[in-house]
Amino acid sequence: MVFKSFRSGIILRTGLLIAVICVFAFLIQRNEYLFSSAVLGLLILIMISELIFYIERTNRRLRNFLDSIRYADFSSSFSENKTGKSFNELDEAFNNVIVEFKKHRTDKEEQYNYLNTVVEHISAGLIAFNEDGKIKLYNMAAAGLLGLSNPKSIQDLIRVHPDFPNLIQNMDPGDKSLLNYSLNDEMIQLSIHATRFKLRQQKFTLISIQNIHAELEEKEVESWQKLIRVLTHEMMNSITPISSLAGTINDILLDKSGDACVIRQLDEEDTENICNALQIIGKRSQGLLNFVELYRNLTRIPKPVFQYFELSQAFENIQQLLSVQLKDNNIRFSVESTPSDLRLLADPDLLDQVLINLIMNAIDACKSSLSPHIHIKAFQIRNNRCIIEVSDNGTGITEDIVDKIFIPFFTSKPQGSGIGLSLARQIMHLHRGKITAHSKPGKGTVFTLYF
Repeated sequence: MVFKSFRSGIILRTGLLIAVICVFAFLIQRNEYLFSSAVLGLLILIMISELIFYIERTNRRLRNFLDSIRYADFSSSFSENKTGKSFNELDEAFNNVIVEFKKHRTDKEEQYNYLNTVVEHISAGLIAFNEDGKIKLYNMAAAGLLGLSNPKSIQDLIRVHPDFPNLIQNMDPGDKSLLNYSLNDEMIQLSIHATRFKLRQQKFTLISIQNIHAELEEKEVESWQKLIRVLTHEMMNSITPISSLAGTINDILLDKSGDACVIRQLDEEDTENICNALQIIGKRSQGLLNFVELYRNLTRIPKPVFQYFELSQAFENIQQLLSVQLKDNNIRFSVESTPSDLRLLADPDLLDQVLINLIMNAIDACKSSLSPHIHIKAFQIRNNRCIIEVSDNGTGITEDIVDKIFIPFFTSKPQGSGIGLSLARQIMHLHRGKITAHSKPGKGTVFTLYF
């Protein structure tokens, strides 16, 4: 039987059920109608069951709706025009929710396809793995760099290099590392960066890898060229006068006008000239020895002994150590640490050496300033990285040499050795940090240490 509305259906079914119950109550009191009473009792049970089934139609439709969401089956729709206005509104609400879920799923699929295209397009290799070492992301660039098509676990990467799985598994967020290996007779130098993220209550490690062999070779050749130019300059400055003076002494001592080479008779002036020449040769030779010793010192920096210490105390010690030079040059010296108890994990002795070199350079740069000032500032940035800035208001560094100041033996000072800033850069490299310089001629220089 088809009803025009759910409400009228309930009223009709309830009325019929009451009428049948009344008839059943009348007949059950008479013994001659026992069979009819039994039939009516069975009919009452059937009608009650049908009424319950009819009423629970809403629950069934709601359950179907929730199952559609649960299993992401958005092909179903809800429409029943024979149950009344309220149910039509409910069906419309169900259908609207399903449409929105369809739209969300489509957007997520489009976003996934977009990100997947980006991941596969970039030249850097990407590897993501969970805490169990199962690889969840492995793009084409990684496959090309490592020579493996589809590893399932980071232990499969042992075929690339025996240390590779342990290296990437033990890297902390923000760590950087290098790995050298050979692939198809080609030298590969991987730059490896690590970070971590959480997805669906599971921790993942994301590794990015790049082959920087070509860039390193280019920079290495460039560095060697710069170093050779400086070494050649320094050695020629000493060898040229030595060679010239040796020729002068030879001309004074020997007479080559005849067939034989004989020693000349020396007068007082010749003897004095020879003595002066030998002194100069000895002085320049000692200069060459000192130069070689400086080079040896540059290659024998001790390994850092890391420990935590307060930077404010380190700055105070340096200020006391250089107080005489600062006072003699009338230089105002100030320090700033944010927070005041900022601590750094580093080698305090090597850091002192870096800061002393930088401050001594700043003192030289400030000598001609009207109100000379040297300022040291320490603070933290993201990932708890520590920054130290050493700034001055001195003469500054010209643009043509600012990119050369960290080259060993390069110096713009008449009495400089050219190894102070080179040592500073090597010490920062041993701390897995870096040092940069920013300068404006006539306004000052800022050296920044990144730990």
